[in-house]
Amino acid sequence: MLGLKKFLFRGGAPSHLPDDVRASLEGWRASAAPALDDLHFHTRYIVVDIVSSGLQPDSDQLLSIAASSVWQGAIQPDDTFYIDFSTLDGEGAAVDRQLAAFLLFAAKAPLVTYHVPYVGGFLQRAFKERLGVDFQPQWVDLAWLLPSMFEEKGHTVMPLDHWIDVFGLDSGSGRRDAMANTLLIGRIFQMLLVRAVGKQIDTAKHLVDESRASSFLRRNH
Repeated sequence: MLGLKKFLFRGGAPSHLPDDVRASLEGWRASAAPALDDLHFHTRYIVVDIVSSGLQPDSDQLLSIAASSVWQGAIQPDDTFYIDFSTLDGEGAAVDRQLAAFLLFAAKAPLVTYHVPYVGGFLQRAFKERLGVDFQPQWVDLAWLLPSMFEEKGHTVMPLDHWIDVFGLDSGSGRRDAMANTLLIGRIFQMLLVRAVGKQIDTAKHLVDESRASSFLRRNH
């Protein structure tokens, strides 16, 4: 774990990045963000989850990232991404390449997760310290949005397992990894999209706005 900490997080902006990583970052920065005013069916969402050594983004270690796209209302099994940082121990350039690859995979699409302060906090720190990127995607936070959209099933923020049980999903046995969680979150997100359309929240922009509003209202009341 000490070796992982040494190369995954480092103080200050990166002093040097490989040329291929710099080229990837330049391409990502120059790319246009997708329009958020398309209907959900035409929007590529990226569901993302992480595994970390603890719950504090400022001090604990990011161990893995998993992501899968939801497009045309379905999880796309051939459009996934996974990094296990423990397999890259001692290979700092490999970490930079994988993080840059994630940015290209996500392609500035809206990101969906469960509890943005946790997931987004770790990602923001990693991208800032490794690549010098201020990672500020458009987030959809199911932790706050689900109680707003499914008040009859839970009126406050609950653990993810509550919603897995509520929707009758098979979560398997034992501790889940990031990819297993991502696929479960993706299935819950599919159900949420159906409910959102019924409430006339029919575009990514409306969904992102609703997520922000749900978070603000429930945090302050």
